[in-house]
Amino acid sequence: MPLAHVWTGRPLRAEALAVFDGLATVSVSTVGERNDWYAEASVADAIIVEGATFVTGEVMDRIGPHLRVIARPGIGVDRIDLTAATQRGIMVVNTPDGPTEPTAEHAIALMLALCKQVMIGDRVLRSGQPFPRLVDLPLGFELAGAVLGLIGLGRIGSRVAVIAQALGMRVLTYDPYISPERASALGVELVPTLAELLPRAHVVSIHSPATPETHHLLNAETFKLMPQGSYLINVARGALVDEAALLDALRSGHLAGAALDVYDPEPPLANNPLFSLPNTICTPHIASYTTAGVLRMQVMVCEQIASALRGERPTNLVNPAVWGYQRFRSTT
Repeated sequence: MPLAHVWTGRPLRAEALAVFDGLATVSVSTVGERNDWYAEASVADAIIVEGATFVTGEVMDRIGPHLRVIARPGIGVDRIDLTAATQRGIMVVNTPDGPTEPTAEHAIALMLALCKQVMIGDRVLRSGQPFPRLVDLPLGFELAGAVLGLIGLGRIGSRVAVIAQALGMRVLTYDPYISPERASALGVELVPTLAELLPRAHVVSIHSPATPETHHLLNAETFKLMPQGSYLINVARGALVDEAALLDALRSGHLAGAALDVYDPEPPLANNPLFSLPNTICTPHIASYTTAGVLRMQVMVCEQIASALRGERPTNLVNPAVWGYQRFRSTT
């Protein structure tokens, strides 16, 4: 039987390509995932798409009947229509263990930079102004002894908890899907509601998936529950935060600052007012974008595709209902 074909929106490292030796050929998009790439992928048995790419049922139909696997290097599959994929017999896979370390580190980096006023000091010096007097700068906030409130204690949230504790922080979490035993093993206090978490935290960091239930989990009402002068970190998904309400909380001074790696919509508009506030740090969804992180996710996603192409059930099959009804290799 001829080799299968894999289409990817970006080049793969040699270690990832090696996974397909003797199994599949790989083509890299020449137009990119923000343009019309569907014709390129029409001969593909599997496609590898980034988190910002929408794959609707219409997209699947445009790609055509060869498509058997949609693969996402990373965790979030909220832009892939899982119901449509299952109805068409297409497997969806991801790599939930791949971005844990770099994303957790990014959350900690944003928290430290925000609370220590790193960006404000940097901007002052780069502006060409005279070396500032300390009294002209906002005071930083020490994290040692402070309370970190984690919304979500999954892979990334758990790693953030461990690092934060090494900094001397006390960690609370709200996560209805985590057992008390799991939280206790990490030395984290599990609280029963978001309303109990928010008033107790000096810093809140979000690590939940984007679902209809978590849409705008942080909004005008929940921001009021956070203490005056507290901080928000979001490296999860932009839809978890009502950006208009966040702007109000920042402009009023109720929140001392926010650091964001994700937005709603994404990519955000270039004139998003969050980018011009002095008490924000904004990065372009780069939390997992490290040398080791990219390599790890690429190898993992290729391993998931390879399992599917061999007829094995992938370990990270996101739409398990498709198993037993999945498309088989087209011979045309």
